[in-house]
Amino acid sequence: MQHFDIILRSGTIVADGAGTVADIGCRDGRIVALGDLRAAHATDIIDCRGLHVLPGIIDPHVHLRDPGDPAVETIPDGTRAAVLGGVTAVFDMPNTQDPVISAAALDRKRTIIAAEAWCDVGLYVGGTKGNIADLGMLEAEPNVCAIKVFAGSAPPANLVEDDVNLEALMRSGARTVCYHSEDEARLQARRALFGTGEPYRMHMQWRDEECAFLGTRRLMALARKTGRRAHILHVSTAEELAYMRDFKGLGTVEVLVNHLTQVGPEVYDRLGGYAIMNPPIRDRRHYEAAWAAVNAGDVDCIGSDHAPHSREAKERPWPLTAAGLTGVQTLVPIMLDHVAAERLSLHRMAQLMSSGPARVYGAVGKGRIAVGYDADFTVVDLRKTRVIEESWIASPCGWTPFAGQACTGWPIMTIVRGHTVMREDEVLDAPAGRLVSFA
Repeated sequence: MQHFDIILRSGTIVADGAGTVADIGCRDGRIVALGDLRAAHATDIIDCRGLHVLPGIIDPHVHLRDPGDPAVETIPDGTRAAVLGGVTAVFDMPNTQDPVISAAALDRKRTIIAAEAWCDVGLYVGGTKGNIADLGMLEAEPNVCAIKVFAGSAPPANLVEDDVNLEALMRSGARTVCYHSEDEARLQARRALFGTGEPYRMHMQWRDEECAFLGTRRLMALARKTGRRAHILHVSTAEELAYMRDFKGLGTVEVLVNHLTQVGPEVYDRLGGYAIMNPPIRDRRHYEAAWAAVNAGDVDCIGSDHAPHSREAKERPWPLTAAGLTGVQTLVPIMLDHVAAERLSLHRMAQLMSSGPARVYGAVGKGRIAVGYDADFTVVDLRKTRVIEESWIASPCGWTPFAGQACTGWPIMTIVRGHTVMREDEVLDAPAGRLVSFA
């Protein structure tokens, strides 16, 4: 008689385009059987009748801020927020107080994650003008998901804004490079057009469509010249989405949940500084283009760009307001609500938030419900309705731009490598996250 560590019984499995009611048997953190396992035994049997079982959701774009200000965010708090929101793995950005731009910084971050993370974690390495020669070596380090480059909108130490250095960076290494794509020269030139204390809605005027589109055109021209694959993060304009269709095989596209949910200028009038992010939330034309791209297959993955700041930093007058919004904990509920509204199918959601990130970054054993893959599952109740409340938010900063939003569909369980780490809003046991491996 078969024995498993855990069996998920009679859930609707979202895999390979179908929704099939079946059992999932897991052993040693891996999926080992799918089908009718009623005759099998398990240490833990979870009744999933009436629930949908998604491949573990991956948020490929988070800023856990560690090391940084623990009153704003830490790795244990940010990954706890992730599992409360149904996320089984996150990929953490490098622009912390001790930036991840060297092997030593990677080692320090790995140590923290191994001891304190609630979900699995992959790590970006920051590409800077000072470490270009080392990037081929750094991208081959264990647990590195990609090189991250700020081609605009960053402090000078993190910025690679000129074509000479960008091309040199693209020729150092072979894996996909991820870009924040805004044109720095245009951003700086346009800054002089606006005064301090103007309405928050000026944010999308300052950082206009051309700031983003010019950045992406430059990056993709260099990617074509060098043959280096490029992943454009948080694509926010209709122009970029149309342009990137011509780069299939060389370029991939991330869209943020905010650009699929919030619309300017209304969001700025309603939320003030709590709507400020880069690139900005734009008007309805870009919102509609983002949804059209999602359903046309022109988007490869969806992320949150979870980037906490203190309330004080978010409430400063524009443009002194800190740019960045919390999001890892609300990512799954918001996207499930879009499924309920029939803006996309549950299968397409799984493609964009599980298999898509795993494919773009080469995450080993992640992104599918199939024998041999990690036993990572996001179990959701599509019928459950709930209002997002700030009292639920685990990040120490304590706020969300989605406070008060009603959602249909909610994460019920988060299972990471066969360990149930969240069930019905309760975080269980102790942190057991591991570092993700990449091909």
